[in-house]
Amino acid sequence: QVQLVESGGGLVQAGGSLRLSCAASGRTSSRYGMGWFRQAPGKEREFAAAISWSGVTTYYADSVKGRFTVSRDNAKNTVYLQMNSLKPEDTAVYYCAAGAFSGWTYFSSRYSGGQWYDYWGQGTQVTVSS
Repeated sequence: QVQLVESGGGLVQAGGSLRLSCAASGRTSSRYGMGWFRQAPGKEREFAAAISWSGVTTYYADSVKGRFTVSRDNAKNTVYLQMNSLKPEDTAVYYCAAGAFSGWTYFSSRYSGGQWYDYWGQGTQVTVSS
């Protein structure tokens, strides 16, 4: 089992920045690909960003590309999502997720699908005011 706890959410004005953290505990010895997803009120959950176990490869949704940066510190069992140039449409609950993908091929083809992740955090609210 892996427990994930997000933090760093809050209220920010449009154009501002926030950095989300996702701390993992429990069975962290396994190699997990990590993803960030978000869900706005009345909308379905959507993919935002993902990062491979090594941290070498990252993926982003078109809506956040160039503004968000995902990174990880495996020594601290923590994944980060740096969010810059925030827009009101970025308002959502942000969730981190861990997936025990069976190798690179699986991760590279499934990173954006929430159904492929095994563990989820409780979420952190991000509100961007105009």
